[in-house]
Amino acid sequence: MNSKKYNKVAVGGTFDKFHDGHKKLLSTAFEIGNEIEIGVTSDAFGGLKGDIDSCRVRMNNLKTFFSDKSNFIVIPLDDPYGTTIFDTNFDAIVVSEETEPTAVKINEIRDSKGMKPLDIVVVSFVLAYDGTPISSTRIRSGEINQNGNFIK
Repeated sequence: MNSKKYNKVAVGGTFDKFHDGHKKLLSTAFEIGNEIEIGVTSDAFGGLKGDIDSCRVRMNNLKTFFSDKSNFIVIPLDDPYGTTIFDTNFDAIVVSEETEPTAVKINEIRDSKGMKPLDIVVVSFVLAYDGTPISSTRIRSGEINQNGNFIK
């Protein structure tokens, strides 16, 4: 079934405090791809960001959110590139404005290996009530909730 623009799409992140920005990023991947691989930063790699939920919890949150879909897998990421630098079947990668440089680096690595570059699909930030991006950091600090609303 090739009804989408791309057959295999990669998307990755920490996905801590699963929020509306994550939903937009992942929904975009599902809109354009037949098969989605979601990489979630491992505890060792993701732990560099500070106090975050375990990789297992974050992966389960994604599986629960997308329980109505069957065209995806969720894998742990131990580095910024995951399987995109080995798997020739990927056609595209969905990234945020913040992580676009990583996608560019992935394409440089793929090119050096003689692999075709990925189409890079950049998803704009989802803004909170105050016009600044929703982020897990802001949610962890108690500043906003997962929908970007002020917490009283």
